[in-house]
Amino acid sequence: MACSLSQRYVVRRTRTAAKHPDPMYSSPFLIINPDSGSFSRRRITQVVDSLKRSGLIPVIHPVRNPAEALPCCQAIRRVQEHPFVIVAAGDGTFNAVINGLGPGPSTLAVLPLGTSNVLAAELGISSLDDGIARICAGKTKPLSVGLLELAASRRYFALMAGSGLDGAVVDGVRPGEKRLLKQGAYALSAFRATLAWDSEMQEIVADGKRCLCHTVVVCNASRYGGSFRLSPNSDLFRPGFEIACVTSSHRRGYLAIARNLLLGRRTPDTAITWLSAAELEFRGTKAIQIDGDFVGYGPARITAVADFAQLIM
Repeated sequence: MACSLSQRYVVRRTRTAAKHPDPMYSSPFLIINPDSGSFSRRRITQVVDSLKRSGLIPVIHPVRNPAEALPCCQAIRRVQEHPFVIVAAGDGTFNAVINGLGPGPSTLAVLPLGTSNVLAAELGISSLDDGIARICAGKTKPLSVGLLELAASRRYFALMAGSGLDGAVVDGVRPGEKRLLKQGAYALSAFRATLAWDSEMQEIVADGKRCLCHTVVVCNASRYGGSFRLSPNSDLFRPGFEIACVTSSHRRGYLAIARNLLLGRRTPDTAITWLSAAELEFRGTKAIQIDGDFVGYGPARITAVADFAQLIM
C-alpha cells in the first residue's frame, strides 16, 4: 500500500492521555516500514500506546520501502509548514524522509526498527523505550547533513557517503539476501567484491586538497556499518566531514582496517589518510553509496548543509 495523506489513519487521543508541553508536537507523523528488520505489530502498538500516554496523537503512514517514504514526506511537507516526523524504521527510510522533506523547519526523531540502525546508535538510543522517552522529552539540536550531486540527480545523506570498494559492496547487495540475511547480506557482497577485485584508483578533491585513493568514506557521523566507530571526530550537529581515504589498493590493507574496526581500535594513519572538509569532489567513475544505499556512479560533488532540520536527541 503506497502512502498518501488521503489514506492515513489517526490514533485517537484517549481521556487519560497527558497533555504534551509543546502543542507543535501534539500530532507527529509516524513513518513505519513493515518490511524493516525488527518490525512487529506488537512493537508498533507499544510505540503508539507510549506516545498516546504522553499526549501525542501519531498520524501513521505505513511504507513498504524507502522509495515510498520519499513521496509520502513530500506530501507531508506540502500540507505542514513545521512537520514533526518520527521514523520507526532503518537508516534507508530515514534517508528517504530527509530527501522527501528537504531542508527547513522540520523536527525529526528516529526509533530503531530497521535492518540497519546506525543513526540510532550514533544518538545513543539504547532501546525502543529509550527512543520514545527522548521523543516525549522533546530535546532537539540542529542536524547537519551532506548533499551529494551527481550528473542527473541530487540526494541528501545523514551518516556517510562512500565511493570505491565501499560503494561497490553496497551496489552488490541483492534484495533477496538482504531480506533473509539482514546485515549479513553486506558481508556476502563484500566477499564477492573481494573475489572480483578492482584495483583502480580514484582522485578526490577536498577543500582544494587532492588525494589519490582506492576507497573514500565521507563521514558525517562517527559510526559506520553498525556500532563500529570509524571516525570518532565526526559530529551530526557540526557542519563538515571527516574523510577516510584508503590509499592502498591491496586487499590485505582492508583486512587490517576491518580487524581494527571489529576490535574497536584506531586504524593506523599508514592505512587511512584523513582529511577534513566541507566540500569535496569524487573525480572517478566508481560506485557510490549514501547511508547504506547505492545511488549511482561518479563523478560527484558533496557539500555540507548546516541546520537542515531539528533532530530529537
